[in-house]
Formats: sequence, structure tokens, C-alpha cells
Amino acid sequence: MTSDELQSIIAAGLSCEHLEVSGDGRHWAAVVVSAAFEGKRAIARHQQVYATLGPRIHNDEVHALSIKAYTPAEWAAAQG
Repeated sequence: MTSDELQSIIAAGLSCEHLEVSGDGRHWAAVVVSAAFEGKRAIARHQQVYATLGPRIHNDEVHALSIKAYTPAEWAAAQG
């Protein structure tokens, strides 16, 4: 799997205002900005992202995924 493929999978399952994916083919990092995260704790946000991956996360296509999940307001504040 490539970072573009992983990015497309996440974007297909979750409306994102901003999405960055990087990694080496097994270990990934994602920055996900979505209004769907409003009012949710970090664990619920991560579960939403993992849900977009479906069986890929269980069959080891995606071995590890580090997620930074922000609401649009949080992302704007983080950008300064």
C-alpha cells in the first residue's frame, strides 16, 4: 500500500478538511482534520479513522497507524 492509497481510503470513509498521510509501507502517520470529530474525545476520533480502514487494519495491510485527529478549529489554532 502507498500513502496515496491509504489517504484515498481514509478520505472515502470520512469527510476531511485536511488529510496528510506518510509512512514506509507498514508504519504510517496521519494528520486528519474533520468536523466529524467535534465533541469527541481522542479515542473516538481514532476509532472513526480506523473504521475507514475496515479489514485492512486486521489483515495487517496497515501494520501501525499513528493518528493526529483535529477539528477544523483545533487545526486552525495549531497552525498559528
